[in-house]
Amino acid sequence: MSRVAVVTGGSRGIGAAISKALKAQGCKVAAIYAGNDAAAAAFKAETGINVYKCDVTSAETCAATLKAIEAELGAVDILVNNAGITRDAMFHKMTLQQWQEVLNTNLNSLFNMTSPVWGGMRDRGFGRIICISSINGQKGQMGQANYAAAKAGEIGFVKSLAQEGAAKGITVNAICPGYIGTDMVKAVPEKVMNERILPLIPVGRVGEPEEIARCVAFLAADDAGFITGSTLSANGGQYMA
Repeated sequence: MSRVAVVTGGSRGIGAAISKALKAQGCKVAAIYAGNDAAAAAFKAETGINVYKCDVTSAETCAATLKAIEAELGAVDILVNNAGITRDAMFHKMTLQQWQEVLNTNLNSLFNMTSPVWGGMRDRGFGRIICISSINGQKGQMGQANYAAAKAGEIGFVKSLAQEGAAKGITVNAICPGYIGTDMVKAVPEKVMNERILPLIPVGRVGEPEEIARCVAFLAADDAGFITGSTLSANGGQYMA
């Protein structure tokens, strides 16, 4: 049976790797992106995966986008809440706008995307919700009070919703990546990476997007139904919760 999977932030970085992994697993995948039309078009041309432009901070836009996806691909079985941004600043310099932008994109989007598909999953007796949180949602991070608060909130969302979905065949889990080799991490100066970051990671390297994607593929599978409310840390041993 071919499952329908939606991945927010699904055309770049970790999200692109997740979209590809779910397609390889036999899913019909819809990759949601925020605004980079050129990157989304290139991703679609490369992979054949449908892309949908959507502002995940807007409940109305999310509902409309999901309705369009279901009309084209079928009812959503798997939702990967991956979209996220950073607006880093020390708290004494953080603006209300920086706080709200991160909370709206990283945390409020979970409600906006999950609410429209939740009822259908309950009715059909199957669903997989996977939220991409962060190591910094587990341990906190200087200069990221907004980001860490949102990512910690994702874990609370997962643990609560997992209890509601369990009897209906819906699993809800979180993945907390550490440093992953995305464009943003690759842009870190070599000296900073070698002297300040890699010494904190016991395996001695950053992770790859495909390693997070394999975690998602595992949790999204039909035979992963006994795993719910869990937080899977994928950080090379940097933080052991």
